[in-house]
Amino acid sequence: MALLFQVGPSHCIRSDKMEASITKDRFISFPSLPSNSTETMHSLHSDSAGVWYKRGHRSVIHASPPTEDAVIATEPLTKEDLVGYLASGCKPKEKWRIGTEHEKFGFEIKTLRPMKYEQIAELLNGIAERFDWDKIMEGDNIIGLKQGKQSISLEPGGQFELSGAPLETLHQTCAEVNSHLYQGRYEIMRNYMPKVGSLGLDTMFRTCTVQVNLDFSSEADMIRKFRAGLALQPHYFANSPFTEGKPNGYLSMRSHIWTDTDNNRTGMLPFVFDDSFGFEQYVDYALDVPMYFVYRAKKYIDCTGMSFRDFMSGKLPPLPGELPTLNDWENHLTTIFPEVRLKRYLEMRGADGGPWRRLCALPAFWVGILYDEVSLRNVTDLIADWTPEERQMLRNKVPKSGLKTPFRDGLLRHVAEDVVKLAKDGLERRGFKETGFLNEVTEVVRTGITPAEKLLDMYHGKWGQSVNPVFEELLY
Repeated sequence: MALLFQVGPSHCIRSDKMEASITKDRFISFPSLPSNSTETMHSLHSDSAGVWYKRGHRSVIHASPPTEDAVIATEPLTKEDLVGYLASGCKPKEKWRIGTEHEKFGFEIKTLRPMKYEQIAELLNGIAERFDWDKIMEGDNIIGLKQGKQSISLEPGGQFELSGAPLETLHQTCAEVNSHLYQGRYEIMRNYMPKVGSLGLDTMFRTCTVQVNLDFSSEADMIRKFRAGLALQPHYFANSPFTEGKPNGYLSMRSHIWTDTDNNRTGMLPFVFDDSFGFEQYVDYALDVPMYFVYRAKKYIDCTGMSFRDFMSGKLPPLPGELPTLNDWENHLTTIFPEVRLKRYLEMRGADGGPWRRLCALPAFWVGILYDEVSLRNVTDLIADWTPEERQMLRNKVPKSGLKTPFRDGLLRHVAEDVVKLAKDGLERRGFKETGFLNEVTEVVRTGITPAEKLLDMYHGKWGQSVNPVFEELLY
């Protein structure tokens, strides 16, 4: 997800080094592509330096180019600098904001194949011209759009993503979502349907990934929210509408894939529950995650498997003698993919995409839990005696068995009922009349049947074990 926004209007940067080099947050994704996407990615690589892949593998990094460093590092970064970078995200509650990200996947109606880059470029150009977005270019290629604190960017498979502005209420975030989808629908119909008759955003885009980014007030507040987010992440993608039925038996393919993608940089991070955990411990973890790249002179330099610690000592083999800036550290943090990720805010990353009407349920769930002191305290008490083995068991089994996953003396569904009630109570105490955004999730928990299971029933029933109807079922 390129060009990730900064949650909140600003962060207080206490270090001169930070003030000189920090610009804006970015995210560079590293998903595994389906086999039929390989040719697409090879052609995109030849069109844009923003797509990077290692030959012989199907994994790619795709991003709008990172902002160039404002200064060249002349002295080594210290671990204290890296810790201070994370700590600079602390802000008082009145400045907490809600940032959402969601992806849509474009496909051709007749073939069900992904959009080509040329089609995506025309779509981006059309939105820019019609709705006054600024274009993000890489050479002659358009690779994204920006308007205020919102950005639109591309993922490796051609997913079309909105990184929303940091907003105060769920009503604002949902209005932003609706505006974004309307703009895409309008432009694709205007530009493509008269030409080829097989593309239309109103019939071709569906969401892929949905996440919410939330603030913290202090290191202690970050720890509580990090732990709650990790422990409840399996609960959310079990009871949420953001799972997609798969004929192989997994209710959430996204969740299943991440269990075996790169164990060095994914997972449930059990050390977050250690008594010693804090900003410094996360820095130690991130320093030990192998690097992917360094960005210099508008090019990605392959540093796969190398050590950021060596980089800090000027001993990175591709850049001997060169020292990293905080922009390099920022980029490195974006190549770590746990269920909850720490930057200068926390990212809740476990959800799959789903239909339009459910996009606002994800931020509603987490805001109700994490932005209300009473609900957060109750969740903290609820998960206090969960063992690392239990948390990992849920992470492993929920993608396949959903709310029916056995947990202690009952089912996950029973825990989910309590957690969703806590989220609803938290939203009510916020006083913005936001509880309606939880209706879809509440219904899933009430029935115990996830949207993924409903899709699987259709796959085995009226769809005749064909996956093609899912495109029509979930299109916008």
